[in-house]
Parts: sequence; structure tokens; C-alpha cells
Amino acid sequence: MSLSSPFSSASTEFAHMADTPTPAYRVRRWTPRAKITVLLFGVAVAALALAPAVTGAAFMDRAVALFVYILLAVTWNALAGYAGQVSVGQQGFFGLGAYVTIRLSDAGLPVFPSLVVAALVVGAIALPVSFVMLRLKEGEFAIGMWVLATLFHLLVNLDPLIQGETGVSLIALNAVPAETRNLVIYLMALVSAVAVISAMFLLLRSRIGAALQAIRDDEAAAHSVGVNVVRTKQVIFVFAAFGAALAGALWLAGNVSFQPKAYFSVQWMAYTIFMVIVGGIGTFEGAILGAVVFFLLETFLGGYGVWYLLVLGTSAIVMALGFPQGIWGYLKSRHGLSLVMVGRHLEAPETKKSGAGSGWSADG
Repeated sequence: MSLSSPFSSASTEFAHMADTPTPAYRVRRWTPRAKITVLLFGVAVAALALAPAVTGAAFMDRAVALFVYILLAVTWNALAGYAGQVSVGQQGFFGLGAYVTIRLSDAGLPVFPSLVVAALVVGAIALPVSFVMLRLKEGEFAIGMWVLATLFHLLVNLDPLIQGETGVSLIALNAVPAETRNLVIYLMALVSAVAVISAMFLLLRSRIGAALQAIRDDEAAAHSVGVNVVRTKQVIFVFAAFGAALAGALWLAGNVSFQPKAYFSVQWMAYTIFMVIVGGIGTFEGAILGAVVFFLLETFLGGYGVWYLLVLGTSAIVMALGFPQGIWGYLKSRHGLSLVMVGRHLEAPETKKSGAGSGWSADG
């Protein structure tokens, strides 16, 4: 009778495993749902672009407000939700965008190009500012940004053209016929919102997006694996400043008059935080959803005065206590709902065969 060694059978098994090719994992960046979402987004944008042909000035005025809210929510979500830099001073860039528009128009630059150039100028100003502000951490950064916004406000008040808190109007708009003015402002606001959403989407799908998530989760660990923490934060800081400045310039175009106290008001920060918290901070879809929710509340309840503010406050408290992840954050964590993929999904080999396997997701 022959006895076989257990070591020989194990060796045979290991040899067989070595000869068997290891199935490769794959990184998935798109899903059928994401492709459909992008297609529907394009259709919606085309419909909005054609909407002025069948709607009136009232629709365009309200739509501009919605696009401004989207600009504020998306860019602040990039800064606070993805980069982990909670700022309560974005109203400083909002007001600065409107002020620089006034200055450029007064200097002779055509009024509509002034809106975009003003946002670019503020973005350029934000770059050197970022070297100072990003040295501050957590609560210090938040308070520092508020102080910075107050400083911008005081400096603007010193300009004789602005006449202190009395303010001034964007006079150059009066030379443009009302119908043309409303249409151009509407289309500029639409293009701006689409451009910022698209830029945010591409940023999050790039190496910067992966670096942002690493920084948000653990800044020290991100630095230890080679992430350029400072440069990544600077990109998002400037992006958020540009978006807020563009929102301020467009708001000025829609309202014509510029009063520093109104544009540098902390209420803009309160609205922005409300939108992002309700929609879902740190989620791509959440900021847009939060802007739409706030817009609807303002549209239907804004005329009720104190009751409108009471509903806003109650909504914020309920969301903070019952749904701390926000509406979209709750849907994503509870039901796995995600319309677009801004991260990476590591899919197991058997997933492709079975169609429902497990995988590791780094989707933001």
C-alpha cells in the first residue's frame, strides 16, 4: 500500500493554481444610467436654451435666479464637500464679482463681456489670497474667510464710484433694449451654470478629484502618498471664488443696482449652506438638487415673509437631525442611487458575468 504525502497534494494544487490565469479586475467609469443622465442633461439644456421663444420675461428672471443658486451651491460644495475647506465667506467673492463688473463697465468695457471678465479677475485675485487662507485649518479657515469677506466689503465702500452703502447702478445696461437684455442675461446664466457643472464633473473625474477625496478623508495620509495637498486645494479655492464671483456678476446684471451691504451680506452664505446641506454635501447631484429645492421654496413661499424664513429654518433643522447626509446623500447610502459616476468603481471579475456582483466604489 502506498502512502501519499499531504505536502505533495498541496504542491500539486498550488501548481495548478499557478497555471490558472488570475481574472483581472476592471475599473468602471461609466454606467448605462450615467450615460442616460448625461443625455437627458443635454436635452434639458437644449430645452432651456429654446425656452425664451415660448416664455416671457418673468420666466427668464426666475431662471436666472436658479442658475445663480446652482453656481453658488456647486462651487461651495466643491470647496467644503470635496476639499473639506468649510468657508463662510464666499459672499466676499460674490460681492467682489459684482463690484469688478461695475468698475470694468465704467472703464469702457462692453457690459456683457464685463460679467465674465470680472469673474476671471476675481479668480486671479483669489490665487494669491489662497496662499494665505489655506494656511488656516478648520475653524480658523472658516472665520478667516468671513473676515476676508468683511475686508472686501470695507474696501469697496472706500471707492468713490460706489458712494458708500448708497451704491450705484450698472448704467451701461440701460442702453440695451429690455428684451435683448433679458435674453442675453438668461443665456449667459444658463451657459455659466452648465459650464460650471461640467467643469466640476470633469474635475472630479480627473486626478484632482481623486486627490480631493484623499485630502477630505485624511490630509496627512494623502500627503504621505504623494498628493500635492496645497496645489489641489488652491485649484478648488480659485474655482469656488470664480463661481461665486460669476454668480455675483450675473445677479447684478439681473437686478442692475449695486449696494455693497446687499451683495456682501452673510445671507448669501446662509442660502448656500442651506442648499448644499439639504441636497447632500459631498455629493455631485446633491448641490444641484439643493439649489432646486431652495429655489422652489423661495418661489412659492417667498411672499409669506416671516413664514418663509420659518419654513427654511425648520427644514434645515429637520434635515440636520433626521437626514444629516442630505436628501441625495440619504438616497445614495440607503438605495445606492447615483446618476453619474465621478469616481472609480473597481468591479470584480465575476460581476461582469453575473451582472450583480460586488465591487469597490470610490465614487464621490
